[in-house]
Amino acid sequence: MTKPVESTVGGTSRLRIWWLAIRPATLTISLAPVLVGASLAWHDADRILWIPFVLAAAAALLIQIGTNLYNDVGDYERGADRAERLGPPRAVSSGWLEPGEVRRAVLLVFAIALVVGAWLVWHGGLPILLLGLASIAAGIAYTGGPRPIAYSATGELFVFVFFGLAAVLGTYYLQTFAWTWGGVLVACMIGSLAAAVIVVNNYRDLDNDRQVGKRTFAVRAGRVWSRLEFVLLLGAPYALLLALGGCTHAGWWLLLPFGSVPMAVWIAVRFLRERPGPGFNRILADTAQLQLTFSCLLAVALLL
Repeated sequence: MTKPVESTVGGTSRLRIWWLAIRPATLTISLAPVLVGASLAWHDADRILWIPFVLAAAAALLIQIGTNLYNDVGDYERGADRAERLGPPRAVSSGWLEPGEVRRAVLLVFAIALVVGAWLVWHGGLPILLLGLASIAAGIAYTGGPRPIAYSATGELFVFVFFGLAAVLGTYYLQTFAWTWGGVLVACMIGSLAAAVIVVNNYRDLDNDRQVGKRTFAVRAGRVWSRLEFVLLLGAPYALLLALGGCTHAGWWLLLPFGSVPMAVWIAVRFLRERPGPGFNRILADTAQLQLTFSCLLAVALLL
């Protein structure tokens, strides 16, 4: 039986429960690549098609929400969300929501994403159809199926591909019906920072994940290699900015994203110093904010 909402979260409304279930602290991960992809299109084509831009952002957000909800119920059913987990409480394992209603919500969210995607497919054609179907399938496979992505060492790669390469290049294609090496570089920047968020999550949960049979990169490689992975993912976007200058001829404006370097350094220092525990929840949220900050600065640089 589901516990009364009042007894689980001090009288918080069901709307608030659902808001927590979609994990709002990291939702910007799906919006940042759309923003940057459209900004690069503006830089290259001197225009932005607003309807494709808005609908691409909506589709990306819906797919992430659906993935987060499916992850919530999927981890519960696999017994991965134990009482001793260090991350924020999950809606189903905490008894706030029933597994069935979360599954219905997943179907509804993905159905709306398909409706939104139908217009994008009409606009962008077969490449967008394949990209959309692959994104939804990957969202389900992240926690579902016999070999979930989240239970393997490929979680960071999944995020890099779908929240970096796919989202940025897909958005750029909807605007220009083309792709460029500059777009690939931008996609790698945004994807690297998105993947860094997953590194924090898996590093924090390493001990619990090992106990429940998850074989994430952190579990397989250990904490030392996870620290190196995190630092490399944070540093890669700044190194790629130099190459982007040669592809886009954006000039000195591309120095703007370097304004987020102090934030990146402070997050890296905290990651390296923090003892495994709930303190990584704040580091995870700050890493997502770093991606958003970097993306906004890069978008401004490309628009100017």
